[in-house]
Amino acid sequence: MERKLKVGILGATGTVGQKFIILLQNHPWFEITALAASSESAGKTYEKAVAGRWKQEVDIPANVRKMTVLECDPAKFNSHGRVRIAGASRGEGARFGCCDFVFSGLDASAAGEIEKSFAAAGYPVISNAKNFRMDADVPLLVPEVNADHAAIIPFQQKRRNWKGFIVTNPNCVVVPLAMALKPIHQKYGVSKVMVTSMQAVSGAGYPGVASLDILDNIIPYISGEEPKVETEPLKLLGEMKKNAFRFAKIKISAQCNRVPTKDGHFLTVAFATKKPAKVGDIKKLIKKFKGEPQKMKLPSAPKRPLVYLEDDFRPQVRFDRDREGGMAVSIGRLREDPVLGFKMVVLGHNTIRGAAGAAILNAELLYKKGHLRTK
Repeated sequence: MERKLKVGILGATGTVGQKFIILLQNHPWFEITALAASSESAGKTYEKAVAGRWKQEVDIPANVRKMTVLECDPAKFNSHGRVRIAGASRGEGARFGCCDFVFSGLDASAAGEIEKSFAAAGYPVISNAKNFRMDADVPLLVPEVNADHAAIIPFQQKRRNWKGFIVTNPNCVVVPLAMALKPIHQKYGVSKVMVTSMQAVSGAGYPGVASLDILDNIIPYISGEEPKVETEPLKLLGEMKKNAFRFAKIKISAQCNRVPTKDGHFLTVAFATKKPAKVGDIKKLIKKFKGEPQKMKLPSAPKRPLVYLEDDFRPQVRFDRDREGGMAVSIGRLREDPVLGFKMVVLGHNTIRGAAGAAILNAELLYKKGHLRTK
């Protein structure tokens, strides 16, 4: 590529925004040139904006520490002018414009209008928010599952009269669930799913769940979570034909719980297949499964997107959530189920594979498919 694409992060001071910053350090294709957050943070240096709220296990990277936080307004981005890139030579250091595309780590309460304004202003928006996930012309992407759905982007731009576009990644439970089901559904067809999630506290953002609520406890309700888990996989595992998504005909029942673990969403999954299948054959499918990111060798793609663990005591959250930099999904205990046919346990890192890492992998896929370009 001629040069790295310039990246802006909306909601940069939040937990997802912080994770974007960490994961984009030394990225071979993308570099951070703009950070944006609420009006309370705008105008401050990034380190002052996140003082007392930086929740990552490494220090704030030097290249963003002194960066001035902007408002989440495309007009502010457009007027931000020339941006000097750290490490660039004197002749090439100042480049016109603020960024080529933006990642959104915004909370859903603010994401809708802000993301639309950036797309209308010509920015591709790679969003982690829920607001547009189920829209009829917006791709809900997991590159290993439905990379072909990105083909609807030109239709979205024409329909909405946008120069930019919006692409979303799914809910943090849906990502590992859809990835685990993909090879099985592709071969045998999945008709019914019963899933129970045990979700880490980091999934609630910051400050998250009060300590007196979650310590020594399990909370059997997460607002709005179960409907997402029951509907988003149907779009992901469905087909796109003639600029329309045809949802997979799967019945999903979900129960979502908050548990006192830091990172990693753990799922128990029972499922029925439309065609006869055997445990050994399903295991083989899982072990050999690869998708477009692996074929394209995208920078953030895990070499093995699905890792099957034969030990009956695995996967475990503490030991397996960080496999392949948190981008792999771990599966174990696949066996026959007397009610639906089969059952298994599934683990995914919620803030990496289920959030910031998922969006970055989407951006890499979109770049390779020609949807992201330098301005």
